[in-house]
Amino acid sequence: VQLQASGGGLVQAGGSLRLSCSSSGRTFSSYTGGWFRQAPGKEREFVAAIHRGNSIAYYADSVKGRFTVSRDGAKNTLFLQMNSLKPDDTAVYYCAASRTVLSSIRSANEYPHWGQGTLVTVSS
Repeated sequence: VQLQASGGGLVQAGGSLRLSCSSSGRTFSSYTGGWFRQAPGKEREFVAAIHRGNSIAYYADSVKGRFTVSRDGAKNTLFLQMNSLKPDDTAVYYCAASRTVLSSIRSANEYPHWGQGTLVTVSS
């Protein structure tokens, strides 16, 4: 499984960005697609995921209501629509794929496949 994230950039607080994660083949039909982020000096943290089985989206409390995770109809691409961005959202964002069980969907350790990361910088 090969993943490539894109769409990061510099945006002012309150603005929006849309991240994309392209994959080789119909990855997200058989894999859960997740987004994680890592800010300078902090550990990688869960942002959002869409489960391969029930197609339900799951979010970290810090982004709920502002971010939306989705995938395209062909299930080749995973998206993260980010609205109402805050300076605290500044981080490198990574997409990942996993066949983990639902109870572990928020655990980065359960995702064996990762994209290269894309930097999101939110200015105040």
